[in-house]
Amino acid sequence: MASKIRTLELLAPARDAATAIAAIQHGADAVYIGAPAFGARASAGNSIEEIAAVTAAARPYGVRVYVTVNTILYDAELQQVAQMIRELWRVGVDALIVQDPALLTMDIPPIELHASTQWDSRTPQKIARLAQAGFAQIVVPREFSLEQIAEAAKAAQGAAIEAFVHGALCVSYSGDCHAGQVLANRSANRGQCPQICRLKYTLADGAGHPVQNLPDGKGAERHWLSLADMNRLDYLQQMADAGVSSFKIEGRLKPISYVKTVTAAYSRALDELVARNPERYRRSSHGRAQVNFKADLKAAFNRGFTPYFLTAQADRAITSWSTPKFVGLQVAVVEAVEQRRLRVKSSVPLHNGDGLGWFDPQRGFTGFRVNRVDGQYVYPAPGGDVPTRRGTELYRNSDAEREAMLQRTDTAQRTVAVDFTLRRTADGRLALDVSDERGCRATATTELAFTDMARSPQTTQRRELLGKLGNTHYRLRRLDDRLGGLFVPSSALAALRREALQLLENVWNISRRRPQRKPCELPADALAGVTTTYHDNLANAESRRFYAEHGATVAESAIEVEPQQGRVRVMTTRYCLRRSLGACLRTPGANRLPKGVLKLVAPIGTLELEFDCKNCQMKIYTSNRFSDK
Repeated sequence: MASKIRTLELLAPARDAATAIAAIQHGADAVYIGAPAFGARASAGNSIEEIAAVTAAARPYGVRVYVTVNTILYDAELQQVAQMIRELWRVGVDALIVQDPALLTMDIPPIELHASTQWDSRTPQKIARLAQAGFAQIVVPREFSLEQIAEAAKAAQGAAIEAFVHGALCVSYSGDCHAGQVLANRSANRGQCPQICRLKYTLADGAGHPVQNLPDGKGAERHWLSLADMNRLDYLQQMADAGVSSFKIEGRLKPISYVKTVTAAYSRALDELVARNPERYRRSSHGRAQVNFKADLKAAFNRGFTPYFLTAQADRAITSWSTPKFVGLQVAVVEAVEQRRLRVKSSVPLHNGDGLGWFDPQRGFTGFRVNRVDGQYVYPAPGGDVPTRRGTELYRNSDAEREAMLQRTDTAQRTVAVDFTLRRTADGRLALDVSDERGCRATATTELAFTDMARSPQTTQRRELLGKLGNTHYRLRRLDDRLGGLFVPSSALAALRREALQLLENVWNISRRRPQRKPCELPADALAGVTTTYHDNLANAESRRFYAEHGATVAESAIEVEPQQGRVRVMTTRYCLRRSLGACLRTPGANRLPKGVLKLVAPIGTLELEFDCKNCQMKIYTSNRFSDK
């Protein structure tokens, strides 16, 4: 018996409606966008009207629209959240990406629920419980290897597995980071992450003294928790084979130029994957995205690239210690500094408005905006830092010409393939049968019969006229013209084409159904033996009741509503600073660092690093409180 073809979904981020529509045009199978409130990126909320515009733009292609409601929720907010979800259901949203278990108990429409990365689904047991609770799609931790993804797919009991493939990496297991709340009163689980991990720290020993003679010979002051960006473009086949159905791009705060570039690159790669495996996979949406620029991932914001822990070799070079900024590509070298003018030798054309940067002697990255380029001379705009040394390498992290091109609305066009059959009916009228790649069919007919013969061949003219679909989201793939030498006025053909396409669209809209939420089938004793801690992020009475009704002992609530005292574990990371420095405690003869606790010291507070070698994890603690400052 032939195996069932599995659909693959490219899931693209959107900070606003314009970015979501651009992602659709550049090849996304699904987009995720922030709700008006309660999304894990508080600054990326969108109105109901904006989201309605996205669902309308997505509908012709069968692209799905997911809305993030993935913060923890407080008791006083539950009624507001329920009303907001009703509005999202009304405007055609396909699914919600959520974190709070209260949504499993609330009176909301039967909208499909997806488990956010904030659920911290680190074990097959937890993934199985989420599937039993009714989640249709579950995102696995970024830290998972291919083997762990395969285990998750087996545990998911038919729920789709979603995995990140590109973008910024959280150093902590997502959902289990409390550093922002403890150190800055800004909770990542409430959409207000202050990016504690991107700060500069001094690496110190247990007594607080800066570590000297580090194994790599560089200084103790760096961005020690800043990771490079994920890039798994070369691993899509392996991920699909391991069980991933949804390939997720991070970036709900990224600009439209970034989303266009990354979406186009991954859409092309998924098309190639499907073409190699037509008997196993297909894309989950319809339509071909014709992109008219080179989707170069190196030109889009990144901190360097890593596939992270996907394979045994993939955990190398995963850090971005020098800077959390986008450095870009080296494009020039300073030959002379003349007041506020630089003479440079460049390997590519530079443009007015470019952003150029360099590393200062302390390896800090800084830069300036180009005001004007005149031959070999670059004139920096006022206000930026300007290099003072001959031989300074310049990096371009903003290409003004490319950015202007990507701001245009014509960088891609997505169309659905249609086939026409033009024929005569038994009573002499004209009929235009239309079918499309979505599986829809319709027929339009004229009221009048046509019997006059043309004086010259008409086939080419008719194909040209019927192929004029520029104001629609269709493109003509095949025309079967059975009229021979019959003469048909152009106006009649144009009217027939318009009616056929409208009927086709009606068929698609009527036939398309939104999947609805699965019932919760979690056994009453599924959480027996579980005693909740602040790591479970229970912030309201409904979520606590859900846990209790399924056998858990509810002991602690979320740290946002029940602050922890004393020393608090604020992160658990798969990333290990010792290993990245070549000083793994499990490697005989490795470079040496002080044993025991290490510290990261910064003005915002001190973090203590403990190394769980048995589980190959680093645990981060602090006793600092924002209120102490």
